[in-house]
Amino acid sequence: MTAAPPAPTAPMIRTAIAGEALIDLIADPKDGKFTPCLGGAVYNLARALSRQGVGTTYLNPFSSDRLGQDLSAQMRADGVVLSQPNPIQAVTSLAVVNVNDSGHPSYAFYREGVADRQITAQQMQNDCAQHRALDVVCSGALALDPRDQSLYMPWLKAQKSLGQCIVIDANLRPSVMPDLDSYRACVSSFLAVADIIKVSDEDLAHMQLEGATHVEQAQRLLKNSHAQLIALTLGAEGAWILTASGVRVFAKEANALAVVDTVGAGDSFLAGLLAALVNLAPTQRTLQTVSTLTETQTRQVLSHAIASASLCVQQRGCVPPTWQETEAWAKAHPSVL
Repeated sequence: MTAAPPAPTAPMIRTAIAGEALIDLIADPKDGKFTPCLGGAVYNLARALSRQGVGTTYLNPFSSDRLGQDLSAQMRADGVVLSQPNPIQAVTSLAVVNVNDSGHPSYAFYREGVADRQITAQQMQNDCAQHRALDVVCSGALALDPRDQSLYMPWLKAQKSLGQCIVIDANLRPSVMPDLDSYRACVSSFLAVADIIKVSDEDLAHMQLEGATHVEQAQRLLKNSHAQLIALTLGAEGAWILTASGVRVFAKEANALAVVDTVGAGDSFLAGLLAALVNLAPTQRTLQTVSTLTETQTRQVLSHAIASASLCVQQRGCVPPTWQETEAWAKAHPSVL
């Protein structure tokens, strides 16, 4: 797996990320053989953000088993600062991934007693306090499991009270949740504390929101939350950014891509979006940048996010692009706005 080139100097930590880190066992649609890939939506996001040049720390521990050490080594290679660098005895999470003919994945998870769940809200709070420049806090995906709500919710609320920009990637996994009603309620409670929400069209369908279109559903979610921005991804059909101030921007790739698979595409999209927000005003707090976005700035942010996802889907597994690679793709392949 390709590592990002090291920066001349390590950037200050702007972003703290917490949630799952696991091994994706991706089935080949032709022969059914499995290829192990480093993954997990939150793990992918941390790597992708660091590769985009944003100083990032990952808060969960890794296993001392071979898989955990592979996960840890790749994060270090990508420049992520590990808040829990010492390995623990608990095993590494696994996900079995089946990819259909269009490259879209479905998942089955093995997550009982695993390393990335051996964390506490107080530990995450203490680790975040070590970074004075920190102003973006991210979680989502499997961290939204009701069984882990007591781990992540107190931490997120504490960070919000400090004025951090809270980012939640809904990334619902209803197929592995035993109680869907409880799961939806838990996801809604996490979204209620978010300043930035990222959802896909599939996420909105699982949440059973009212609205004739996905955009209408996203608008309803925005109206009924305290979020400043919602990013809605539609796969190959592009993406929207909606802001609380009334900005609505859509973009998509002008031409069809040679898609290998879509593993990590949403994570790369979100990383590109957050990196673009940080780079709009590097010395300004991200929450202030989000709350004052102009339409032109929003288009710039969305274009970068789409380019980041586009580069990811053209490789097997999640191989997030760097900031420079993303900017080059966006320049050579302008999105249709």
